[in-house]
Amino acid sequence: MKKVQFTETVLRDANQSLIATRLPYDKFEPILETIDQAGFYSAEVWGGATFDVCLRFLNEDPWERLRKIRAKMPNTKLQMLLRGQNILGYKHYSDDIVRRFVRASVRNGIDIIRIFDALNDVNNLKVAIEETVQSGAIASGAISYTTSPVHTLEKYVQIVKEMKQMGVSSVCIKDMAGILSPKNAYDLVSAIKDAVDLPVVMHTHCTTGLAFMTYLKAVEAGADVLDTAISPFSGGTSQPATETLAFALRELGYQVDLDDDKLFQIATYFKPVRAEFLKAGTLNPISLTTDTQCLTYQIPGGMLSNLLSQLKSLNALDKFDEALLETPRVRKDMGYPPLVTPTSQLIGTQAVQNVLAGERYKNVGAELKAYCRGEYGRTPAPIDPEVRAKILNGEQPIQGRYADSLPKDIYEKTAEKLGDTARCEEDVLSYIAFPQVAEKFFAERKALEEKKVRYSIRPVEEG
Repeated sequence: MKKVQFTETVLRDANQSLIATRLPYDKFEPILETIDQAGFYSAEVWGGATFDVCLRFLNEDPWERLRKIRAKMPNTKLQMLLRGQNILGYKHYSDDIVRRFVRASVRNGIDIIRIFDALNDVNNLKVAIEETVQSGAIASGAISYTTSPVHTLEKYVQIVKEMKQMGVSSVCIKDMAGILSPKNAYDLVSAIKDAVDLPVVMHTHCTTGLAFMTYLKAVEAGADVLDTAISPFSGGTSQPATETLAFALRELGYQVDLDDDKLFQIATYFKPVRAEFLKAGTLNPISLTTDTQCLTYQIPGGMLSNLLSQLKSLNALDKFDEALLETPRVRKDMGYPPLVTPTSQLIGTQAVQNVLAGERYKNVGAELKAYCRGEYGRTPAPIDPEVRAKILNGEQPIQGRYADSLPKDIYEKTAEKLGDTARCEEDVLSYIAFPQVAEKFFAERKALEEKKVRYSIRPVEEG
């Protein structure tokens, strides 16, 4: 009997997908011990947007949050999502910073680091994979799944082989847009299983309605671990429901070692939490629906809502259909990048700019120029040479790997600049990843501590 294992995503991707990662620690702290006892292969608790949002909106130290989760969940492997050379930000960092960040993540409680690159450029994965293995954690190499004329089974298998040589212990098929069909999932898992002897992890979203079927065909082909979300935070732009898949797979004869009573307790706990976010308007009911436009335009749900919000802020909602049509054209011009952070933002923003200007690439943002210079790595297909020449306007693209050209002493200079404001290496790394956000957080942290001290001091009564 084949065993299928589960990674629970409610503490990271599920709440990131449905409520923009606005789940503070105190909202889930009471249920952590139950999650720890439920029998999950791992719990995804960190990385992705959690780091930025903790500092920017929740006024939480992301490192402290991780340590607290670790203390409450000693029996379950804790997992994070790392954007390769981008770490948790939106630009490339030097190898030294990547290594420091990986070491600090493991030191603070992470067991599995899922490492991906928005362009599937394995050069952007190598350092993070190496350091993860050296730090004693599990490196899981992720393919950013997409479809295009250059994204073939053979290409994906080649990427997997290269990741295995780098030292990954598992392979994740990361379908961020929910566009992986049941047939393609079966074919891709089969091809990877034939090529390498590694566990295959499946990650998708319910955005297009394919997810449950896709998972069943993936398991049939030999997939070992599924990313799922406890039912109140499942569906829509999130992952398929944990309990539903556990039930279905057992009926089909697979071994599932999850504790149903614990799953019931976890679901019961999160129902009022969901209701609270729904009432506050943080959870948009649209996020819980099926949207098949993604199958046509290959635009992930989050990117679709971002396009709408951009156009709304510019009083140009009437241009939405044009922007939708322009997005795949820009993607083709840019060498068919998978639409995942940060490339999804680059492509979507440029599509809006092209439509509003009435002329393609008349206005181009700094990030897309950096992309065309080669600062994000090798594109899956060559960038259209005419478009690239127009955008760069005589500037020459970078030769070689961009990270090699970055300064090697950023950490030391940042630590010196921060002085006593940074109390540990983690503070310095937070600042390097998000300087302005971290600076504001440090100031608020200090003010809060001073306020507590003032309240705790009481005058001594004379007597």
